[in-house]
Amino acid sequence: MEQDAQLIQQCLRGDGSAWERLVSQHARRIYNLCYRFTGNSAEAEDLSQEVFLKIYRTLDSYRAGQGAFTTWMTSVARNLLIDHYRKRRYDRITDSLEDAMPVVESKESSARPPDRHAMLGELSRQVQVALQRISPDLREAVILRDLQGLDYREIQKVLQTPEGTVKSRINRGRIELAKALSEMGVRAG
Repeated sequence: MEQDAQLIQQCLRGDGSAWERLVSQHARRIYNLCYRFTGNSAEAEDLSQEVFLKIYRTLDSYRAGQGAFTTWMTSVARNLLIDHYRKRRYDRITDSLEDAMPVVESKESSARPPDRHAMLGELSRQVQVALQRISPDLREAVILRDLQGLDYREIQKVLQTPEGTVKSRINRGRIELAKALSEMGVRAG
């Protein structure tokens, strides 16, 4: 957190290399968030760039005393994703599964044996397909908690909903996700 604060101050003073470091530190998190919401790698890349443009333009509105930078950044990303979803809600076209490149979010993925890597890639693809089958409210709560690792209080700030609602959405989302995975023939364990 302290490193983010220093980089933010440097960015606000016009240091381009500090901005590059800030983006590189958070690019994976933002891309994964965008990918989990869209299910499309090209769209997630485009949206990630839009998120970072928005962050750059509004960086001076971040207040460290109001929460962690990652929470603020996730709120910015979420708002942009909601706007994107609303714009595309009626003319949304489902991309073929071949276009959806699996994202394995573990940092050690390159050290795994190829068969394990392939298995995790397939599981990631199946989870992505199942996520698209649950409602957007439940999906975003599950993504923020289980895939992005935010705690309840951070999610409450991002979603701007009471903590009880957050917990309820996460619980219902997990149930719906498990049901969707089961219907796809994916077994737990």
